[in-house]
Amino acid sequence: MSEDWNTKYGTRRVRRDPPTLEEAIFAAVGITDDQQQQAEIAAALMGLPYEEVLAEVKKTGRALARSATRVIAGEQGAQRSVVVERRVVRRFGNDKRTGT
Repeated sequence: MSEDWNTKYGTRRVRRDPPTLEEAIFAAVGITDDQQQQAEIAAALMGLPYEEVLAEVKKTGRALARSATRVIAGEQGAQRSVVVERRVVRRFGNDKRTGT
C-alpha cells in the first residue's frame, strides 16, 4: 500500500506495511501475559482469524519459556532452575559527582 500527495517540492509517497504476525505477537506479549488476550490483540492488528493466531501465540510462548529458563545440574545430580533476566541500568550524563 502506498499513499501519494503533492507538495511544493513534488510528489511524496509513504509506504505503509502492515506488521508481520511475529511483530504483532511481540507487541501483544508486551501488553499482557494472558495468551488468549495476546491472540486477540495480534488478530486485531493483523486482521487474521483468532484460531490461527492463537496457535502461533502458543508456539511463541513455548519458545520464550524454553529460552528464559536454564536447568543446571547441581550437586549429586539435583537440578535447579536459573532464570536469566536482562537488567537495564540507566546512567545520566550529569550524574557525575563533583569533588567539593
